[in-house]
Order: sequence, then structure tokens, then C-alpha cells
Amino acid sequence: MRERWRQQPQYRDGPEYRDQPDGALPTGSTQELLTTLGDLVDEALLRIKVERTRVELALALQRHMLPPELPRVDRMQLAARYAPSQRGLDVGGDWYDAFAMADGTVGLAIGDVQGHDVEAAAFMGQIRVGLRALAGATSDPGEVLRHANDLLVSMGGGLFATCCFLRFDPRTGCLDLARAGHIPMVWACADGMWGIAYDRGGLPLGVLAGERYPVTRRQVRVAGSLVLLTDGVVEGPDCTITSGLDEVAHRVRTGYLTDAGELAGQVIGVAERTGHDDDAAVLVARYDGPAARAA
Repeated sequence: MRERWRQQPQYRDGPEYRDQPDGALPTGSTQELLTTLGDLVDEALLRIKVERTRVELALALQRHMLPPELPRVDRMQLAARYAPSQRGLDVGGDWYDAFAMADGTVGLAIGDVQGHDVEAAAFMGQIRVGLRALAGATSDPGEVLRHANDLLVSMGGGLFATCCFLRFDPRTGCLDLARAGHIPMVWACADGMWGIAYDRGGLPLGVLAGERYPVTRRQVRVAGSLVLLTDGVVEGPDCTITSGLDEVAHRVRTGYLTDAGELAGQVIGVAERTGHDDDAAVLVARYDGPAARAA
């Protein structure tokens, strides 16, 4: 085959082929190939740098939108944990918040914005700030979610969010809770009572104007823990949401009197077992029980 190729000078009769050793590429072609390869490498490196910068900016935005610290509350410990998405470039819209309300109660909120990008992270921040502002006008969780929903619908951004919002009075143990399409709270107390709060709720925020959000009222009479979480904790390729919630409930039942930070770490650990590809957030409120009444 090699001898036959040598007998065909029409393939080697150009000046660029003269005095070239057998099997060698022409000098001009080699330079062009190296130049092309260099350009491709530079382009690939630039894309990697741009994507890395995009992710770093989105993560920084998300961290900025979350509360820098949780408040100190008498008779309560508050702790939160967040685990980012395992899909590399995705940045989710999960958020949590806790703040003192004007009537002396504590507002606790957790939610999940549709989408995984910078827009979702920014939208998450708007909702968190909006809920705080609305809670300053009314402490009723159902009304807070109703006004937040109408506000988001009127903005017409095309995004929606699930949310669980509750008001808790550490002095009396009174708890009011409302849900907007969000997964239920998990709780356990020192009297042996525990549960997954499948209370009736409303549609996610931003879907339909005029939506109402029913409020469930409970009385917490002994020490225990309330755990709010997002679906990234309990749902993934290796786990259904039902089995994930059961696993969280087991951890809360056995650890409801532990330090709030430790319990939050145990609950967020469920996300690793589910093989989650979504971000995940946990908010724990450990309660010491109502204050003793003076004789």
C-alpha cells in the first residue's frame, strides 16, 4: 500500500511537499493545526471560567438572601442547615427565616422557589423580605401567605414558590401554622407525642390570585422540637417523599431534646441518603416548654 501511494506523485507534487520526509505533515499544516488546537483550548478555558464565575455569583447571591443569623429567643433554640444542589451548575431557591414579631411571638418560615438559577435565588430573597414585611402588619399566618400570594401574582414574574409559615408563642406554647403547597412540618415532644403535620393548605404562592390559606392551631404543652424542611431533604432518585418524611420523623422522635444544631444536622443528613439532586434546607426550633406560672 505504501509503495502504491509513492507511485502517485499527483498527491505530492505541490511545493509545500518538497524535501519533506515520508509521513511528515507539511510545515504550514502543522502550524495551522497547532493554532486551531490552541484556540479551542483557550475557548474551553474561557467557558469554564465563565461558568465558574456564574456559579460563584449565584451562590454568593443566595447566601446574601438567606438570614445571616437566627434570633435568640427565650425558651427556644433555633438552628438551620442548607445543602446545595448536587447538579453542579444549578442554584436553587430554597430559603428559611426566623424573626421576632411585634406581638412577642416568633415567626418561622421555610420555602422553595420554582427553578434553579440566579433568577430563582433573587426571587427567593424577595419572598423572604416580603413575608417579614407582611408579618409586621398581621401576625396571622394565613393572612401573611394570602397577601404574599396576591403580591406575587400582581408582579407577574411567572415564578411560584411553596412555603410553610408559622407563628409560635414560647411563653404559652401556642402555635399557628399555614402552608402554601409545601411539605409538612415534623414534630415530636417529651410526652411521647409526635407527628407529620399533614394539615390542609393552599396553592403555592404566585399561582392564583385570591387564594386562601387555612390556619391550623395547636398547643405545645411540653418540651420538644419543630422541624421545617424543603422537599430536597426527603425526596430524590433513591427515595420517595413518603419514605423520606418517615426517616426524618424517626430522627426527630429520637433526637427532639438534643441541641437544635445537632438535630438540624441529623435531619439534613437524610438528603445525602436520598441521592438528592435538588438543594435542601432545614429549620429546627427546639422548645423548652411553656414558662411556669407564678403561684
